[in-house]
Amino acid sequence: MEFTRRDTLALGLGAAALTVLPIRAVAAWDDVITAFTGGAEVGEGGLTLTAPEIAENGNTVPVSVDAPGAAAIMIVATGNPTPNVATFNFGELAGSQSASTRIRLAGTQDVVAVARMADGSFVQTQSTVKVTIGGCGG
Repeated sequence: MEFTRRDTLALGLGAAALTVLPIRAVAAWDDVITAFTGGAEVGEGGLTLTAPEIAENGNTVPVSVDAPGAAAIMIVATGNPTPNVATFNFGELAGSQSASTRIRLAGTQDVVAVARMADGSFVQTQSTVKVTIGGCGG
């Protein structure tokens, strides 16, 4: 099989594009968190994220978050094509600032929870979930 000059150029550009894609994915979830926090500094503590260490199927991974005194909690899946999974907003009359749901994970990745507290500060925690069968076409 012989490659023409045009074929070689196309293969080279394709390979270069593949090396850049993972960097874009990391920037995407980081941008989601920055948009949620408005660029404010994010601390730790006061937020609990419960996720399984190993998920047999990435289609339904149970996740729960709890942050007493939070006004909103956002869940981000860092390896998903669309990293913003869910945002829970709590009003003044909320009985508790906790939520649970099932999320879809493309593969083994970090799940990040960020909470906006009532005083305007932000806290973050994360958990790594190992997925044996991907849920987003993986």
